[in-house]
Amino acid sequence: MTIVFGENLRLLREAENLSQKALAQKLGVTQRKISYWETNKVEPCLEELWDIAEYFHISIEELIGKEKV
Repeated sequence: MTIVFGENLRLLREAENLSQKALAQKLGVTQRKISYWETNKVEPCLEELWDIAEYFHISIEELIGKEKV
């Protein structure tokens, strides 16, 4: 199984017409962290995954690519 979190996050963000900076502000993280997540340089912790999934109204499984977004 390939985890596609970074790509899914970018697609979700773009579907909402949000910049990395705007999403970062909504999640209470830095724009750099969003960039690192989207390029798979860093993985979010469980609490961050929960916050992201909750923001986009999807499951963590969908977010990481176990289920179709």
